[in-house]
Amino acid sequence: MLPEQLSSIFRTKQKSYKMVLVLSLIEHYQQTHSLYFPLGMIAERFLAYFQENSKLGERVDSPPPGKASHWDDFTLSQTITLLKTPLEALSAILEVDQNQQTVTFRPDIADKIDDHVLRELKEYALTELQNYNDKLGKLAFSLQNALSEIMNSYITARNQTFAGHPLGTLFRQTIPEQIRSFSFIDPKYKIQGSVGMGNWANIPWIAVMDKRITDTTQHGEYIVYLFSEDMESVYLTLNQGVTVPKDELGKKEGYHYLEQKVNELRELLPLEGMQKDEGINLTTRSGLGRDYQVSTVAYIRYDRDTIPNDDQLLADLENVISNYKIYVDHVINNKGVDEVIPSKEEKENPSLSSLTVPEQIEQIQSYISHRGFHYPHGLIENLYLSLKTKPFVILAGVSGTGKTKLVKLFAEALGATGDNGQFTLIPVRPDWSDPSDLLGYKDLSGVFRPGRLAEVLVEASRPENQHKPYFVCLDEMNLARVEYYFSDVLSVIETQEWKQERIVTTKLINRESLLPEDQSVYGDLSIPDNVYLIGTVNMDETTHPFSKKVLDRANTIEFNYIDLQQYPSLELQDEGTPLAVHNSFLRSEYLQLVDVYSEYTDLVHATTEMLVKINNILEEIHSHVGFRIRDSICFYMVYNQRHELLSNDEAFDLQLLQKILPRVQGSSLSVKRVLLKLLQGALGRTLSVSELMDDASEIYLKWNDNEEENKAKHPLSARKIAFMLRRLEEDGFTSYWLS
Repeated sequence: MLPEQLSSIFRTKQKSYKMVLVLSLIEHYQQTHSLYFPLGMIAERFLAYFQENSKLGERVDSPPPGKASHWDDFTLSQTITLLKTPLEALSAILEVDQNQQTVTFRPDIADKIDDHVLRELKEYALTELQNYNDKLGKLAFSLQNALSEIMNSYITARNQTFAGHPLGTLFRQTIPEQIRSFSFIDPKYKIQGSVGMGNWANIPWIAVMDKRITDTTQHGEYIVYLFSEDMESVYLTLNQGVTVPKDELGKKEGYHYLEQKVNELRELLPLEGMQKDEGINLTTRSGLGRDYQVSTVAYIRYDRDTIPNDDQLLADLENVISNYKIYVDHVINNKGVDEVIPSKEEKENPSLSSLTVPEQIEQIQSYISHRGFHYPHGLIENLYLSLKTKPFVILAGVSGTGKTKLVKLFAEALGATGDNGQFTLIPVRPDWSDPSDLLGYKDLSGVFRPGRLAEVLVEASRPENQHKPYFVCLDEMNLARVEYYFSDVLSVIETQEWKQERIVTTKLINRESLLPEDQSVYGDLSIPDNVYLIGTVNMDETTHPFSKKVLDRANTIEFNYIDLQQYPSLELQDEGTPLAVHNSFLRSEYLQLVDVYSEYTDLVHATTEMLVKINNILEEIHSHVGFRIRDSICFYMVYNQRHELLSNDEAFDLQLLQKILPRVQGSSLSVKRVLLKLLQGALGRTLSVSELMDDASEIYLKWNDNEEENKAKHPLSARKIAFMLRRLEEDGFTSYWLS
């Protein structure tokens, strides 16, 4: 009988990768009788399974989208990268030595491994793989059936619970995966479907985008299936993003720009078999109907009762794809001629929005270094991911480490300055005791006197500014008690929800509480999705500690490890050019776990399993985390994996450091035991906790000499925990903020 830890490892699976990986490990063991598995050799066996079975005509998972269309084209290095996903999902039983590039069973599992256990594990994996492939073989996809199912069930679904609904999986996962498998679909295409963000969309859609010209439906040209609100028809369209042109140019000029673009494309492309008029009718009373009429280049209409067969649907899609390819080639060959928004700034400077996220991060780093400032490796990526996860971040550390300067330079690199009103520095005063100091108050005559934050929110909320990011730096925000003056803002941030493609919150200031002359400006003021709040804090005898209410809602980035031997470069450098970005670069895309669960199931499960283990440890001191932190950490991990900024271990290390450790403080033996158990996980190896309870000096003395850092699975967190242990033993009390 299999040990308990192995008996349910395939209970959750999105693909066959976990089963094939385990079978590859067992096959290697049967030939070598070694439980140390070279990663390269395992990758070869893993890839061979898919290549050989594909040649035999067996039904297997397709390669990851965007990498290769067939397993024969998939490389060994791509396979090693792909293995990160199942290895993370199986981290409860397997561990990876990045230095040695080997995979092993975790020590507590390895002790239970023998030939009998491996035979049972092999049978288990083969059975699960066979069941999975059988199910895969039965899923003969029909685009006709999928469209019919949507049109016949969507209206009913709108009255049902949004989270976890099968139609969401059909739009976000099933249909995009099947479209990717069509022979005429280029690997460079991004396929995305949406039924809404948190609430049902009136007009759901499935889009095909060439990432060389756009990776969002908010701007640029793409192909999209649009379903009418009454579900009587669906339109296969060659279309344009409307959001950015309207935001940049205003509604009237934005429509004019889109209409000009439609005429250009109709002259350029053959568009045979497609309608070229404004006859698209989505039967909606919202502004989206007119938006799509203006932006649609050409379309094919299918009515619910007369949807063609699959052969005709695929022929139509291939026809639209061929027209799209002609246009994309035209744009690439004439780069610089066809611009999304023909503004002076775009003609003079390359726009960050045309770059990938890693390239944009590199541009930000370059701008900051050109200004003579240097920050630790990974910091800019971490700040970006933290702001993307939630628009409230805390920068903590000793005075003089450049926290405020980082906020200013980061904002400047994105085109937000004090001169254009997109960057605001608000020094916090020690006597602030309620929200009026930040938001404003009514004087004795009833006239509203706005605070500095209220003024920023008003400016950022104007329609012409909603595409621009606005940064507010609360300098030394804990000189006063944060809960006293910031509680209203913290509470309102938690009310974020999607509404008509924007994130909205409840009101900070109610219209009814103001005089008529103030209502037009400050009435119903909320926090728009283009405002980012960053607090800088020093932790000393002049400041106040943070409550868990604050810590739960922010990523806390620490600045305590200083390299004073970091000197400015003597090479001549230009000042660097700030590059304006659209707010979509920083704005959150996920507000609920259901928004990411279907696409990143394995990552969400792997992250949650690690958090469950951590929670079991934290319960001893009543510091365990809830759903808010779980979701926040999962979003951070998803953004990181999606944009490939850090390794999964590096990203989780930062989340452990920023979301978990700030909650740990105290003077009891329980706190020490919790820290030692957390340290075990951060180091990735077993410690003698009972012995170290008496004296843990061997741990933190090693960290003073940096002996352990290169060996740790999560080095930043391990270093912090070691320092917290030292404070506890030397001072009798420890806290995240004291080490």
